[in-house]
Amino acid sequence: MMDWTDRHCRAFHRTITRRALLYTEMVTSAAVKFGRREELLSFSPLEQPVALQLGGADPPELALAARIGEDFGYREINLNCGCPSDRVQEGRFGACLMAEPGRVGECLATMRAAVSVPVTVKCRIGIDEQNEEEGLERFAAAVASAGCTTLIVHARKAWLKGLSPKENRTIPPLNYQRVYRLKRDHEALEIVLNGGIASLDEAEAHLAHVDGVMLGRLAYQHPYVLAGVDRRFFGGGEVIATRRQVAERFLPYVESELARGTPLARIAKHMLGLFHGEPGGRAYRRILSEEAHRPEATMDVLRRALAVTERPAILQAAE
Repeated sequence: MMDWTDRHCRAFHRTITRRALLYTEMVTSAAVKFGRREELLSFSPLEQPVALQLGGADPPELALAARIGEDFGYREINLNCGCPSDRVQEGRFGACLMAEPGRVGECLATMRAAVSVPVTVKCRIGIDEQNEEEGLERFAAAVASAGCTTLIVHARKAWLKGLSPKENRTIPPLNYQRVYRLKRDHEALEIVLNGGIASLDEAEAHLAHVDGVMLGRLAYQHPYVLAGVDRRFFGGGEVIATRRQVAERFLPYVESELARGTPLARIAKHMLGLFHGEPGGRAYRRILSEEAHRPEATMDVLRRALAVTERPAILQAAE
């Protein structure tokens, strides 16, 4: 989810769900060590609870990045062992670490010693020609031996050669049963399932076999799906907000960010899917897509986009 789940995205999603744990886009440990930390790691308190997702393969460097992340206030530190991008492979981290479970165990043990918040791992069920049963078992054993208790598993293999990151999200077949077996064989591990989940009904069905579910592109492309999460999975009794109410709640954040000099396009892009499938949704997306990127774009662009969702019949007649 690099370039997707930035702080503006997370602030927007938090206006829809109060209880779901949100994750950052992957940040490399080297960037945390040598880069502009405030720019990379700062976030609004309203995003909590939020976890920092790190990429890297050097135990001391990861420990330093984890400690810095904890100091910034993140509630969890997650080590990404599932990203298959070429850039990540060049750094010998991400999904290619599934071939080095011993190294992953060393990284996790060092990170856990450096922080008091939970340290978790995100991985695939395997890579390339690796046997899904044996490879994932060795990886899970290394994770457990390092004292890590939560494993988030994307239920597809990653093919590091021959498939692009986009193709790796769709072409390798999903194997949910393998993740179910992992939980059955490692009852003490908290197993969270990720990959290809298209609805909250599907998420609930998976929860009969695993401890949790991670939503990625579903939540980004159709963010309003998150409106049903708190009541359905966390027992929240609050009234579910309408799409319009979600947007209205978010306006003060947008206004404050614009005052700080943040371009509207950086925020509005995360809101494009809010009215997906709703009357006026197409016009709403068009206004944001065509106008939010302009240097002079103000709150008026967002308010006009919202206005067309209130009078779709007039708009459709005009179209």
